[in-house]
Amino acid sequence: MALVTVAVGILIDGVGRVLVTRRAPDAHQGGLWEFPGGKVEADETLLEALARELMEELGVLVETTEALMVLDHDYGDKRVRLEVHRVTCWSGEPRGLEGQPLAWQRPEQLRDWAFPAANRPIVERLLAN
Repeated sequence: MALVTVAVGILIDGVGRVLVTRRAPDAHQGGLWEFPGGKVEADETLLEALARELMEELGVLVETTEALMVLDHDYGDKRVRLEVHRVTCWSGEPRGLEGQPLAWQRPEQLRDWAFPAANRPIVERLLAN
């Protein structure tokens, strides 16, 4: 089973809320909340993938990021490596360009939200900061 590398962006607004999006019902782990991002294609770098995904999904232009964490997870039917970056500066107002619901929530509010198992360590990291 191949390892899928995923670029994940953590956007935090001026009052400390984190942006999360809901996965499409027909997607892997469909219906669960997640942090925006997507698969890194063979011909792009991690940061290129992050910028592309956030533009496609949210309509925001990534300006600067900082690495937050890397984690691997095996779902049994799929293995993923999440390369998580905090997006420290972006332009544009995030909106669900693929029809996905968005929510800005304080990290402590996310504790009880339904996330894919691979995203749980990200929530815990945000709670620790």
